[in-house]
Amino acid sequence: MKKTILAASLIIWAAGASAQSSVTLFGVLDTGVSYYKTTSEFYNNTTRVILPPALANEVGTHQTVLSNSNTLNSRLGFRGTEDLGGGLSAGFWLESGLATDSGLGNGPGGTIIFNRRSTVSLSGGFGEVRLGRDFTPTFWNDSIFSPFSTIGVAANVISTVGTNLAVVKGPGSAVAASDNYLRTSNSIGYFLPPDLGGFYGQLQYAFPENISQSNVPGTPSNKGQFYGGRAGYASGGLDVAVAYAVSDAANTTGLNPAGLPTFINLDEKIKTLNLGASYNFQFLKVFGEFSQVKDESRSTTPNPLLGLLVTRGSGKYTGGLLGITVPVGPGLIKAAYSTVKFDNASGSATPFAPKRDASVDKVGLGYEYNFSKRTAVYATAAYIRVKDGQNNSSIMGATTGTAPYISTGAGVSGYAPSKSTGYDFGIRHSF
Repeated sequence: MKKTILAASLIIWAAGASAQSSVTLFGVLDTGVSYYKTTSEFYNNTTRVILPPALANEVGTHQTVLSNSNTLNSRLGFRGTEDLGGGLSAGFWLESGLATDSGLGNGPGGTIIFNRRSTVSLSGGFGEVRLGRDFTPTFWNDSIFSPFSTIGVAANVISTVGTNLAVVKGPGSAVAASDNYLRTSNSIGYFLPPDLGGFYGQLQYAFPENISQSNVPGTPSNKGQFYGGRAGYASGGLDVAVAYAVSDAANTTGLNPAGLPTFINLDEKIKTLNLGASYNFQFLKVFGEFSQVKDESRSTTPNPLLGLLVTRGSGKYTGGLLGITVPVGPGLIKAAYSTVKFDNASGSATPFAPKRDASVDKVGLGYEYNFSKRTAVYATAAYIRVKDGQNNSSIMGATTGTAPYISTGAGVSGYAPSKSTGYDFGIRHSF
């Protein structure tokens, strides 16, 4: 009997040993003091002489805050892997954003939820299949190929405009208004194996998860659907990648109270293409990115005389970035210039139809001093200039922080985003 028990114990022990697993607790706490300032300028797109209110050609806002996530996103996470044998492994990743200035989470209502990443995966010689909430392929180029990534006062302005576009146009979600730009839920991802001589890549598809109803035409809606991919090459000091994605921002079918089609429909897609690269010369690392985002919409409206009217809209956001980092002892100097130009395809400007385009330029300069591999202090400053900010102000009105522009007049006459400045001073600790 004792031999039988011993043999069974050895079998159980061997089974456990053959399925090695590990779980890691990790996180980042990045907190600082930040100052944000915005300036809005008076504009007049009419043929009449209109004076600014109180003769103030400029108005502005400013704010001083205890900020977080200025150089790395503050977070708390758990990740783990299990060796399944035969070259297979299972993994999970749960990561929550933190607001270190208040102790709250970054979820709705300040809750701590795994909104940054929540995935389970299976990996092997074939690569990795990953399910859950994850970053989009196109976001990676905005983040990796920028010295300041996409956070802090000097964040890549391509990312700022991209976030604004997702928030304004959709699709958004209960988790985050910026979904389908930064991250997407309900996704299936595939990643190439890491042993391809420097080549890497991924594909991602996110389900819209809308309901199909047999007695309601036009269902299910594709709003929230996302698909995209990224491919790149990294070897030595070189890293280069291209990405493309399509997000269904809106997809609606108009119905009357009887449930019959009204033919008032809207379909809107946001298509993103970007190319990023960096090269590390050891004494200097250079960064560059080109981005083009198209916001394409098609709406239909019935007209008693002309039949079904089809209206097409198109806005194009063309962005670029150049940046460097220079190691100086235990410290790192960072500098970057980024820009986005908005082209409104609704027509050319005339004396009776003012210019509809806009542009934003940004310059950032920063320094980090590393006390160790896990702890650093930093200082960053940035300046933004917005041209023709009355055009598409909710998207092109990029700021350095949470101090908003004063924006009035709906593109006719009022105040428009013009300038923004800001700085961050803080400390970061990783564990």
